[in-house]
Amino acid sequence: MWSFGNMKQMRLGQHFLKNKSAIKRIVAGLDFYPGDTILEIGAGHGELTTELRVTNSELKIIAAEKDGELVNLLRVKFAQDKNMEIIEGDILKILPDIAGALGRKIENYKIVGNIPYYITGKLLRIVGELENKPSICVLTLQKEVAERIAAAPPKMNRLAASIQFWAKPEILERLSRKDFEPAPEVESAILKLATSDKRQATSGAEKYYRTVKILFQQPRKTILNNLMAGEKHLSAKKDDLAEKLRKIGVNPKNRPQNLSVNNILEISRHLSRW
Repeated sequence: MWSFGNMKQMRLGQHFLKNKSAIKRIVAGLDFYPGDTILEIGAGHGELTTELRVTNSELKIIAAEKDGELVNLLRVKFAQDKNMEIIEGDILKILPDIAGALGRKIENYKIVGNIPYYITGKLLRIVGELENKPSICVLTLQKEVAERIAAAPPKMNRLAASIQFWAKPEILERLSRKDFEPAPEVESAILKLATSDKRQATSGAEKYYRTVKILFQQPRKTILNNLMAGEKHLSAKKDDLAEKLRKIGVNPKNRPQNLSVNNILEISRHLSRW
């Protein structure tokens, strides 16, 4: 029978990772150095937090947790740890402020977490919009979502194109339902996102994301037809547009799933001039 605490955790979408080897793999994926700052999302009972501390006692850890009962547990568990800060709050609301504050103190930080799956999309949008992005994120996600994010041509999709603009994804490990308590209804994966400094500083981010939206509005249509539907001023210039796409190395008859991030960048740079 579930206790009140169990029911609350289910309502918050929390599935606690209990596989110790997977926890070690997550920590190793952070590639940290002594003195690094790690922001942990959804610290829960502190299993991952403990592994971080055991692995390196000099890490500065900011553990964010929404559940007040778990926050109290964490504050007792790590009461003697001077390099630990525990914050109660909804990460979707407090992340921009935390990132901004860190940006005024240190050159970079890293994010880690076994996150509730229902916040994945919004969380990644927030991270992608941060002025001060983490240098690395290692997150436990639903397996299908992780695979979509890590997709490459000919399986490119809107989510992958959006995230790969600012980060290089890598699936570190796939996990089974039995690795969690309570067991989720879906399989999971550990995803590493390494921020690309070059793309992070790109001034054309707004144009890029708008181009992604146009190209993947109807993924079964050709690249050419999606661009014409999304940019009304191009409607009378089909042959001309097709030729311009060929000149930048894009087959106009292909579908968006065949595009690389560099292809999309090239299209976004030229689109307003066509």
